[in-house]
Amino acid sequence: MVLLLVSCKAKAVLNEGKASDVLASEKIIQKQYDNKIDFSSLYIRAAAKYKDEKQSQNVSAEIKIKKDEKILVSIRFLGITMAKALITPNEVKYYEKINGTYFEGDYAALSKWLGTDLDFQKVQNMLLGKPMDDLTKGKYVSSIVDKFYKLNTVENTTEKSFLFEGEHYLLKKQEIIQQDQERALEVNYPNFQEVSAAYLPASLLINAFQKSGKTEISIDYNNITFNEELSFPYSVPDDYERIYIK
Repeated sequence: MVLLLVSCKAKAVLNEGKASDVLASEKIIQKQYDNKIDFSSLYIRAAAKYKDEKQSQNVSAEIKIKKDEKILVSIRFLGITMAKALITPNEVKYYEKINGTYFEGDYAALSKWLGTDLDFQKVQNMLLGKPMDDLTKGKYVSSIVDKFYKLNTVENTTEKSFLFEGEHYLLKKQEIIQQDQERALEVNYPNFQEVSAAYLPASLLINAFQKSGKTEISIDYNNITFNEELSFPYSVPDDYERIYIK
């Protein structure tokens, strides 16, 4: 019941605009990056749902971000910490309580799980509602699709697309399709909210498609605070077993 009440908490979401006139890709990119998010630390309380071919689970989540340095995600069920993940530019670590296991490694495992090549900056951008790629370094074709501005590019066998609304040029969807590996990652941002003069997602929906099946993660941001003194405690219990992901 507590989880249900948290996930249904009302948010003051931003009004969005519809794309009207076709704009050059450079103009869309410039307007998107005009939405700056300046912070040293970010604390998010959220409700989350995980679903794959075998299971579905509703949990609460606590996300702590020290900008460009580390991200700590704590997953709780009925107030009990069931899992933690610590993400830094160099490695990904997590442990989970049900099976008493932990993992330490690079981004290969996380990339395999979500179906696209990832690094720290891409994960941080995804949580902030920003394009995972640096759009200023690519070449894109612009168009209007479903009243959104769309940027699209094809690099070798990888297709990438980004959709933006027409008022603040906030990201509505980003998608990466890797045809040769038969996998795709799609991140949708249904709505945004204004917090401390910054635009952040009110929710996001991650869909990862692979030959082995589909993984869906939905996250509702219920409370956000900036620039607090945050701690990032992470330690694996002594009796947990280390696992290796090939």
